[in-house]
Amino acid sequence: MNVNVLSDRVLLNNYLLGDRSAISELIERHSKRVRSYIGMMVKDDDVADDIFQETFIKAVKVIDEGRYTDNGKFLSWVLRIAHNRVLDHFRREKASKQINESEAGYDVIGTLRFSEPTAEDDIVHGEVEQTIRSLIELLPDEQKEVVRLRYYSKLSFQEIAEHTDVSINTALGRMRYALINLRRLIKEHNIVLN
Repeated sequence: MNVNVLSDRVLLNNYLLGDRSAISELIERHSKRVRSYIGMMVKDDDVADDIFQETFIKAVKVIDEGRYTDNGKFLSWVLRIAHNRVLDHFRREKASKQINESEAGYDVIGTLRFSEPTAEDDIVHGEVEQTIRSLIELLPDEQKEVVRLRYYSKLSFQEIAEHTDVSINTALGRMRYALINLRRLIKEHNIVLN
């Protein structure tokens, strides 16, 4: 059996010459290694999936902008992007933990960590969830489907790609645009999410 496997460099060149499927093949080729690395670092599947998505969105953006210099080390470059995204995640997490009680506007006893949810909390949570669901209904069908599969069915982006019969890059892109559109809808409707 003579299988001709294209190198990363050839796939990148093909992509730059207009072969949109070449970038999907490149992402698929390295997705397991990149996802494993991120998962090992953050130890949270949901966070790892988000960072994985951000990593390849960033990589494709840099390539599209002509800022990627091919030195034959595509995987190393993508892993460096992933590593930087992981560091960003931990920085954000650390910064959010450093807010003191007065800055947050409540005292330690009133925080959700130390108190049981009230009936009011349940009502507010239900209203927020219903608002989000109604905004999701306003998205284009392809974006709506990806959001439902990701957040309600808890599928990975690889599983979403297989389920919808698209490349992982397309699934990631649809999620990115869905999130952009949801933010825009929240802003347009002056919705405050607690």
